[in-house]
Amino acid sequence: MSVWLPGAPCTPRACVEASVSAAAVPRAVLRLAAVVALILAGIALLPLGGRVPDGLVRRWSRWIVRAAGVRIHLTGAAAPTGGLLLVANHISWLDVPLLAAVRPARMLAKAEIRQWPVAGALAARGGVLFIDRDRLRALPATVARLTGALRDGQAVAVFPEGSTWCGRAQGRFRRAAFQAALDAGVPVQPVRIRYRLTGGAATTAPAFVGDDSLLASVWRVVAARGLTAEVEVPPPLGTEHHTDRRTLARAAEARSLGRTRPGGHLDGRRDVPHGGLAVPGLAAGPA
Repeated sequence: MSVWLPGAPCTPRACVEASVSAAAVPRAVLRLAAVVALILAGIALLPLGGRVPDGLVRRWSRWIVRAAGVRIHLTGAAAPTGGLLLVANHISWLDVPLLAAVRPARMLAKAEIRQWPVAGALAARGGVLFIDRDRLRALPATVARLTGALRDGQAVAVFPEGSTWCGRAQGRFRRAAFQAALDAGVPVQPVRIRYRLTGGAATTAPAFVGDDSLLASVWRVVAARGLTAEVEVPPPLGTEHHTDRRTLARAAEARSLGRTRPGGHLDGRRDVPHGGLAVPGLAAGPA
């Protein structure tokens, strides 16, 4: 466990639904090939950097999700322009393109990714901001880098739960990134992500948790039938209405995770019980 990325109790064996029939294999292979082709196309555009229009990035992100066989149901208003802290609950690797479909942004990711062969260099070239999860002393410098990017009018995307969760259990929003929004004086855009099957039943099939491998998670998604990603974009939170990062984090948590007070009202002012089921025990990927 670390300061930035606390461990979630969710594990593939305990939490994730896995049902792949032999009949699904040919379809899954075709979907996987389409996803890989789109990712390679995106890599080819990396040298262009910020010259790629946001509209094209949004469409490319949606294409990746659709190529994996997942429908997208997007509700809410368009995210604001200018400096913006984009925050969401974290369930799957699919969350990254789904957030980019809301608004293209620089991702905040664990520093270990920078050391990955090929992927690390590509992430750095793509504008990813890296954090050192194991050094508390590095926290102020990381917040300062986030603040600088936000003041420059950029959008920064963060998964404040600090780890992926299965979608039934949920984490609490860590507060540090919200200090950057306060310091930069930019709004916070909460986003709520849920995955459902045809008919509306919630599913954990897309989850990327615990000791799960990325390949196993991707295969579950491309082999599944009837997956829908619900992406809800509630109104943004203005930092002028919040005096400290704790209240701002709780307000964003209430809107992203749908936590409520005993009367059914969203509660962004105080701690509330976790929603979802109790579960036994990439920001990119599981902690």
